[in-house]
This record gives sequence, structure tokens and C-alpha cells, in this order.
Amino acid sequence: MTESDPKADLHRYLQVAREALLWKLDGLSEYDIRRPLTATGTNLLGLVKHVAGVEMGYFGDTFGRPVDEPPSWLADDAEANVDMWATPDESRDQIVGLYRRAWAHSDATIGALPLDAIGHVAWWPPDRNKVPLHRILVHVIAETHRHAGHADIVRELIDGSAGLREGMGNLPPGDRAWWEEHRGRVQRAAEQASEQA
Repeated sequence: MTESDPKADLHRYLQVAREALLWKLDGLSEYDIRRPLTATGTNLLGLVKHVAGVEMGYFGDTFGRPVDEPPSWLADDAEANVDMWATPDESRDQIVGLYRRAWAHSDATIGALPLDAIGHVAWWPPDRNKVPLHRILVHVIAETHRHAGHADIVRELIDGSAGLREGMGNLPPGDRAWWEEHRGRVQRAAEQASEQA
């Protein structure tokens, strides 16, 4: 058994989530990556835009390493929820590029600091806003995987595509007929449980 490097392990989990989130955009039109598919407006490109800002804040400002040119939607006076959707003037390439630049900035912070380096999260309550890099890594990994999960559902609603990441679906094998039968079985179970309640 080989020795584990905790920082490298955490960084690997973060990178897997980043790539999974971006993969959900592949092959879709501008309309499909932007259209809201939930009552709260959740959409694929907005999720990427949001997570780019998350990384800039947590691995930038928190450790006194702000990004050189933060986007206007990160300002304190920005419109509420503007980070969760893309305006017509914000292209896919701009937002994906911003996310990749956020990765590079985050990776530089992760590489430069030890896991016990203390940062200050200005937007957290005062009694818990001084945190080590280790906790920020765990927090951002959880947040990114959470939003990658949202993207999984949104993408499936758009065109039926599902899976963990390219080349690794992490789903049972089955053709369209198998999945329709599976869904029908789940639906029948829900109906029967409802009748018994």
C-alpha cells in the first residue's frame, strides 16, 4: 500500500468534480446550456458561472490572494442570483474560460499553502470564519460535487444523457427499453406506497 498525500487526494476529488461539471455542457446548443429547467432557474452554464465565483472567493479572497480581475457579478452590489445564469452577452467560451482561470488560481493557492494555513471567509459568521485550507478544500469539493449533481439532472432532462463523467457512466448497463421498464417499476412502487399510506 502506498502513502497517501491528503492534499493531493483532496485536489484530485476537486478536479474530478470540475471536469464532470464541464462535461455536462458537451454537445449542447447555446439554448440548451442556458435554459432553466427548474422553478428556481437552474441551468447548466449558470452552474459553471456560479462555481467559478465560488473558487475565486474561497481560494482567492479567503487567503488574501484575490484574482486580478474579478467579474462584476462578484461585487457586493451585484444583482441577486446573477451568478446563476448567463446573460446573452456572456458566451459559453467566456464562462468556461473564466472557470478554467479560476481553477488555475485555486490550484496555485492549493499548491502554495499548507493544509493548515488559516484563511478568513468574510461572508461567514464571525464565530466560524477563520478556517484552514483543509476545510476550504472540503467545502469547495462538496459544493462543486453538489452542483455537478444538479448538472447531472438538468442534462438528463435536456437530452437523456446521464453518467458520472466521460468514459465512466457509473450506471447499470441498459438500453432505452430497459430504462423505460426500470422507470415504470419505480413509478409503480411510488403509486403502491402512496395507496398504502
